[in-house]
Amino acid sequence: MTKVHPNVAVVAPAVVEEEKGEAVSLTVWRRSLLFNGKGFTVFDGKGNLVFRVESYAGGSPREVVLMDADGRALLTIRRKKLSFADEWLIYDGDAASPAAPAPKRFTARRHVSLRPTKSLAHLSPARASSSAAAGGGSATAPSGACRYDVEGSYAARCLDVFASACAGEQRRRVAAVCSKEAAVGPDVFRLVVEPGFEPALAMAVVILLDQMHAS
Repeated sequence: MTKVHPNVAVVAPAVVEEEKGEAVSLTVWRRSLLFNGKGFTVFDGKGNLVFRVESYAGGSPREVVLMDADGRALLTIRRKKLSFADEWLIYDGDAASPAAPAPKRFTARRHVSLRPTKSLAHLSPARASSSAAAGGGSATAPSGACRYDVEGSYAARCLDVFASACAGEQRRRVAAVCSKEAAVGPDVFRLVVEPGFEPALAMAVVILLDQMHAS
């Protein structure tokens, strides 16, 4: 069986590889490093810990925090309450921190269709509130922000993330999930992140799909 336990990591090697213009290949383990904990543990190609998600007993299943190897909050994925559709919000940092309000980055929706389709989810840039927008007025999306579409099958660990609606760019694949060796099972799989796309955001998509699949 492929080794999934991490080595001691000082920095996130995925960021270093991205700066070289290379695709980042990460191993995702659908398991927390905590005893009896639920979550994810993510390693680079050398077995170094890059990201982790830990769900504590009694914690809210509606909110998940993606952390780096040192436990710093990178993104928060929170299921939206009182919504007619299955919606989630993605925040920078720890959305529950009392220090300062965490800015919203994306709104995510599960794709719903009566016809067979490869579409799984859509991420749209979060709109700035009128109070935060310069000069007031209605809420607007950040200039130049992309929308992301997820297609494939999360259950089969085979899917692609596409960037679309980007100013001056064609639709392109920015990340992909694929299974590793058959003997490993569905709880260990690969996350491949293309140059220019944020590895943490790619992992947030995985967390979103896991939440959608479980709900």
